[in-house]
Parts: sequence; structure tokens; C-alpha cells
Amino acid sequence: RYPSLCSQTAGSQQRRFGKKIHLMSSCLFSVDTAKKDIVFLLDGSDGTRNGFPAMLDFVKRVVEKLNVGPNNDRVSVVQYSRDAEIHFYLNTYTTRQDILDTVRGLRHRGGRPLNTGAALQYVRDNAFTNSSGSRRLQGVPQMLILLNGGRSFDNVDTPASALKQQGVYVIGIGTRNSDTRELQKISYDPSSALSVSDFTDLPSAQEQLSSVMNTVLTRATPITPTKRQPAGKDIVFLLDGSDGTRTGFPAVKDFVQRVVETLSVDDNKDRVSVVQYSKEPAAQFYLNTYTTKGDILDTVRGLRHKGGRPLNTGAALQYLRDNVFTASAGSRLQEGVPQVLVLISGGRSFDSVDAPASALKELGVLTFAIGTRSADSKELQKISHDPSYALTVSEFTDLPNVQQQLQSSVEAVVIEVSPESPPVPGMLTSMAPYRPDRYMICLTYTEARKISVKFV
Repeated sequence: RYPSLCSQTAGSQQRRFGKKIHLMSSCLFSVDTAKKDIVFLLDGSDGTRNGFPAMLDFVKRVVEKLNVGPNNDRVSVVQYSRDAEIHFYLNTYTTRQDILDTVRGLRHRGGRPLNTGAALQYVRDNAFTNSSGSRRLQGVPQMLILLNGGRSFDNVDTPASALKQQGVYVIGIGTRNSDTRELQKISYDPSSALSVSDFTDLPSAQEQLSSVMNTVLTRATPITPTKRQPAGKDIVFLLDGSDGTRTGFPAVKDFVQRVVETLSVDDNKDRVSVVQYSKEPAAQFYLNTYTTKGDILDTVRGLRHKGGRPLNTGAALQYLRDNVFTASAGSRLQEGVPQVLVLISGGRSFDSVDAPASALKELGVLTFAIGTRSADSKELQKISHDPSYALTVSEFTDLPNVQQQLQSSVEAVVIEVSPESPPVPGMLTSMAPYRPDRYMICLTYTEARKISVKFV
């Protein structure tokens, strides 16, 4: 699992990982020579104004030690407070000097509150991506170095877990004003959460950081990962366009655009469709209508509110099953690509949703429902593939508040259903922890559908 980078075997040392002992060459990795993608996430909130120059100095010191180049180390810097802002991507600069010059000129962002959770989700969706220069799919180690000066205002649990699931190694460095437990939760391992009195003491942590980075790199296997890498997803947005949502419809469109911005459309990983409904549904575009993110965003931006009554959500769900989640409409269901439905509703359905909701689940569609206070929460839970994925906002203008939760939930279930480097079809494997009454039968998606396996 840990291929050597050099042929010598002398001086090999034993290192214990869990219960297994691996012999590893002492020349396996070094911070200066191992290829890696490093993103620095800097706390730019009001509380770090005085310490920000010391933070920049620290980043420059670390970069000085790297072997920067398009085929060697790549670096990105993101600053955040209430919102996150990327200063440059992993593929923006190819020389160490360009990076140092840019870091030297960075200005403190300012702002409050400190939303570390949203920032972690931001780097996951915008920095550690193929289009931004990440080489994760080529097996290059992905590292995030967080420099933090305070406790997060929002929750960090879900985005921190999502980064770990994606294989990003997070190292959190905080001051005495930071929450130690929070940093340990964010870091890939609690022992890699480092602490200093204030940012001017960061140089004293540099050696410790280098040691942690070395440890991380020895655990990263520099081969192309084949396990749990979702190939993409087909996402359909079902929008309530009835009379009651007229004033909130612009906010609904804005939300769809925000989500689409995070998708990998241009490399044909993700496909998107939008359907609007009231009394009857109407497909605005299908999964195979557009192949670029720009075309999708332009079309969503120009959508007009449909209007009409009553609100027949049941009929709309059946319409999707029969007309949108089909091969002719661009669905890759038969190829095993995860099928995701995001329903945005502003009221209770006039017709029954039971049968069509069940039909979508049987088809393997993963449904997420978002409703306002005018929607029926029990109805939304019934429609969703799991009751916990029914989200509620006061009104459509509050949709940005649940974007992070939606994206994390979608990613979690997509990873669950995405085909892995597969075991032998039909093989019986036990699930952990062991339960004599519970097993997992590993079938291909197509095989499962042939024998009418119900996805629950």
C-alpha cells in the first residue's frame, strides 16, 4: 500500500498503522520533494487584523520550503470571515516567486461572524476540484492548512467530515482564542491540530507543521485512487411555480444557480435538468440539453414564473419518473450514475404524493425536499428518500441558509450509491459491526434493478 520512491532498503524502519506493521524506507517521502496540492485557509475576520501580517509571513515561510511547479507542488490561498474568497487557485501560479509576490500583497479581508464551516465547504467545492488545479484524481496528496484565530460561528462537523471523505488532509493551527476541540475535529487527526499563543508565534510551529506534513505524506498512497470516487451525478430541480410562489421565485432561481456553480458540468461529470410545475409540470430543459455550466446558468437566469393552481406535486413527481429520469432525456441511470432530485416547494400538494414518491425511490432516485413554512413538513419527509433530508426554511429568501446542508447531504448519499472499484458481482460480504441478521449483497446497479431490489 505504500510504494517506495527509491530502491534502497537499508535503514528501513517499522511504523505501526492500526494493527498492521509496514516496512517503509526512510527515504519514502519528504516535505520538499513529494508532489502535493496545498491550500491555505486564512482567518481574515475582524479579530485577526493585527495578526494577519504574521500569518502571511508564515505562509511565505512554508511556501519557501516547497518545490513549486505544475508537475510538483501546487499552492492555493483562500481567506474567509463571514464568507470565503479565493485569492488564487492551485493552477493559477506555476512558480514559487509568483506565489510569494501575491501572498505578500494580500490585504486583510475583515468581517464577522467567523464561519469556518462554510469556508471548509467552500474550499471543498471550489479549491479541491479538477477545474481549479487539484490532482486528487491522479492520486496526488491533498492538504489543507487552516490558520484560525477564533471559534466558528457556524457548525464545522459536516463540512469537516466531507473533506475527510474526499481524502483531504486538514491541519488546523489556532491561537489561544481558537476552540481546541473544534480544531481537533476539523483536522484529519486530533494530534495534527497545532496551537500557538498568537500569530506572531507561528514560526515556532513551523517545524511541528513540517513533521505533521511528513506524517501525512507517508500515509498518502501516490497511486490513482479507485475507491469511492463518484463519477458524477444527474440532478433534476423540481420548482414550485404555482401562484403562491410568485414573489419568491427569483430567490428560488438564485438558489439553483448557486448549487449549479458548485457542480462539475463542463467535464460531463454532472448533468442538470430543471422542471417547473403548478397544476401541470413543464420541463424547462432536460439532462442532455446543455453540456456547459454557462448555458445552464444563463437559462435558469431567464426562467419565468409559470403560475397556476392547484399545486399537484404528485403529478409532477410522476412526470419526472416517466419523462426526465429516462435515457432519452439524458439520464445515465442504466450506467449506474446517481440520480438526484431536489424539490423546492412552497405549499401542500393538492393531489397525493404517496405512489409517485415510492415509484421514484424504487427507481433509485435520491430525493431531497426543501419547503417553506407554507409547505407540509410530513409530506416533504414522505417524498424525501430519507426523512432527515427534508429541509425547511421560513421563506425562499432563506434558501442560502440550507445550501451547505443540502450539498453535504447530496454528496454523502452520492458516495454511498456510487459504484466503487467493485467486488465480484453477487459476492456476499458482511457489514461491520457484525450482525448475523444483516448482510450486504454486492450487485451491479443493473443487476439489482433486474431482480427488483428496493433501495432503502
